[in-house]
Amino acid sequence: MSTNLMFLRIAITLQTLAVFVQAITAGLLLSTPGGGVLHSAGAYATFIVTVLHLVVAILVWRPGGGSPRPILYAAGFLVITSAQVALGIAHVKTLHVPLGVLMFGMSVVQLGRIWAGRRAPVDATV
Repeated sequence: MSTNLMFLRIAITLQTLAVFVQAITAGLLLSTPGGGVLHSAGAYATFIVTVLHLVVAILVWRPGGGSPRPILYAAGFLVITSAQVALGIAHVKTLHVPLGVLMFGMSVVQLGRIWAGRRAPVDATV
């Protein structure tokens, strides 16, 4: 496995984990007094991890000679994350909550794609 692919896998894993933690802190937001602070901190962390994912995708593509496809996903996810932050600040829960679910689903799908990609084919003849 190339080092570039390893960094891309780490970045998408961190992104997926950050979005998952946001779902947990959203529950805490609704159930505990300090939940808002945790959810806000998680939003900053998710944004930073998403920017990191975009940077890694660009570095895997340009100097590493990889595919540019992960850049499109990472850039789109950054746009959606920015919209999610704006909706959260504006307290537009009718859009914020479903967009959060969509973000988690998108991140899990991309996580599966990145982890499944570039593996050696399995030989069926044993």
